[in-house]
Amino acid sequence: MNDPLPHTGSAPALRRLLDLLASGAATEDFADVLADARRRGAPGAVLSEIDDATWQALRVHRTLRQHRRREAELTALFDTAGDLAASRGLDTVLQAIVRRARMLLGTDTAYLTLPDEAAGDTYMRVTDGSVSVLFQTLRLSLGDGLGGLVAQTARPYATPDYRTDERFHHTGTIDAGVLDEGLVAIIGVPLLLGGQVIGVLFAADRSPRAFSPDEVALLCTLAAHAAIALDTAKSLADTRAALAELNTANELVRAHAAAVQRAEQGHDRLTDLVLRGAEVPDVAAAVAALLGGEIAVLDTGGEPLAGRAAPAEGLAEAVAASRSEGRSVRHGDAWVCAVLAGQEPLGTLVLRGRPGLDDADRRLFERAGVVTALLLLLRRSVAETENRVRGELLADLLTAPDRDPAGLTARGRRLGVDLGRPHLVLVAEPAGAPGSAATDRSRLAGAAGGYLFGSRGISAEHGEAVVLLLPDDGSAGAPQEAAERAAQRLARLAGFPVTVGAGRPAAGPVALAASYAEGLRCVRALRVLGRAGDGASARALGFLGVLLGDGHDVDGFVGATLGPLLDYDARRGTELVRTLRAYFDCGGSLTRAKDELHVHVNTVVQRLDRVEVLLGRDWNHPERSLELQLALRLQLLAGA
Repeated sequence: MNDPLPHTGSAPALRRLLDLLASGAATEDFADVLADARRRGAPGAVLSEIDDATWQALRVHRTLRQHRRREAELTALFDTAGDLAASRGLDTVLQAIVRRARMLLGTDTAYLTLPDEAAGDTYMRVTDGSVSVLFQTLRLSLGDGLGGLVAQTARPYATPDYRTDERFHHTGTIDAGVLDEGLVAIIGVPLLLGGQVIGVLFAADRSPRAFSPDEVALLCTLAAHAAIALDTAKSLADTRAALAELNTANELVRAHAAAVQRAEQGHDRLTDLVLRGAEVPDVAAAVAALLGGEIAVLDTGGEPLAGRAAPAEGLAEAVAASRSEGRSVRHGDAWVCAVLAGQEPLGTLVLRGRPGLDDADRRLFERAGVVTALLLLLRRSVAETENRVRGELLADLLTAPDRDPAGLTARGRRLGVDLGRPHLVLVAEPAGAPGSAATDRSRLAGAAGGYLFGSRGISAEHGEAVVLLLPDDGSAGAPQEAAERAAQRLARLAGFPVTVGAGRPAAGPVALAASYAEGLRCVRALRVLGRAGDGASARALGFLGVLLGDGHDVDGFVGATLGPLLDYDARRGTELVRTLRAYFDCGGSLTRAKDELHVHVNTVVQRLDRVEVLLGRDWNHPERSLELQLALRLQLLAGA
């Protein structure tokens, strides 16, 4: 049996315990001191003293370890607070918070999720220690997984084994991401701001683990810093946005002031033009120079008073939109502005060449519409006065042209109307329902004034019609063309169908009165023919025109009626005209016609087929055949 070691007391053991405390040894090393004393055969009293000292040393060791951990935590929190105070970028601050959470809790990974209000779910904002791309790109629906439970309850939750924990709703997507990352133990704490959860901070291990209350408290403190960082970033973003809006507002105010000043200067320039007696083309040219585009001024019927005509398609809708909105509107690549006097339309401004019109130029364009309205009102007032005086001249001319032709001509010269030069006479009457003749004629007279506005023509009510006298300088066109155009435009201006008859061009009071009578006969003929609302000249009315017209243009009628057949016979040496005459003379009998012509009946049929090709399928209808027979007779007489 071995002899026990010599007793030396507890002093060496106590010194060793102090050395272990000083060196920060592991907890297991303290137990070795008591075991070593027991092996040395220390007495029971010494062993009891060493045991008590070891227990006290362990308490001090735990306290020191807690202090060191608290020091590390405080350092991390101070560093985080410093990050916030230094206004570092949000991504940098959040990354530092997640990294410190992972370091202080000693977990394999840490991450932070934020809600996506637009998508209605949450997403991974920052991760640290993650190796799975699937996990890093997870999107979690609200209420799903451990994070959903934290967000719903606004309380921390920890699970030692996520896969077997049934306290929260598992989904295949989340479980797949957690499994791919290999996570087992997870703790999540809410990011609270004003009692509202704005995100969740997580720490997780790849092995089972229980999280202590101190660790939960530490993670909650880091989450509070993260919430402050997010709130600060939002406040900074809102401040920057407010500053940007303020700068934008200042720029808009300055731009608006400049635009108002430019518009006022343009308005003053245009108004000065009007006061100095400028005409519509002068104002259009000034506006075009101010805006750097092409300006057209249209009357209420869409006809140009200055500049080029605008495409008719969609123009009426654009003008209506401009009237209702009180502003200029886009019309294809052009801009349209209604010219109004109150609610009364006077015309339209059309701007081309400026598809992109800023507010300043748009305002200037609209002011040009106001100035144009003023000019048109002045011109209309003057034109109405002049037309009233000239209308009295026209009424006297039509009533008694042979009483004093020289005096009428002299009156006309004083009023700016040279009756000694050729003029075209148009006679217009309403084609409305009976019983409204007087009212419609009054409206038609006003429409005639608008139709002649800006021209050197004059108009007046005379009898049951309105008479228009236009200089025959080529601008009005041929009588038939002028009548058709006047019927269409007067109908648009008056708001009801208008029938127009044109007399032949004439010069001098007596000849002009005769031309008026011819035009009046054309109007009556159109009414009898059921063509109310049309425009026509005597020549265009066929054989009726020959009967109604004063000139009895037989050659013109024959040429217009038989021209295609005469030309064909002249070019090819055929006898289509002779065949047609024989066919009518024989009462429409093919057999008698072939005997008259001494040809086979098939030849007659073939020639008449050619006649149908040249004259149209209605050549043998009663009204058309009457015209053809009359033309054939007149052609035969002229040849004789």
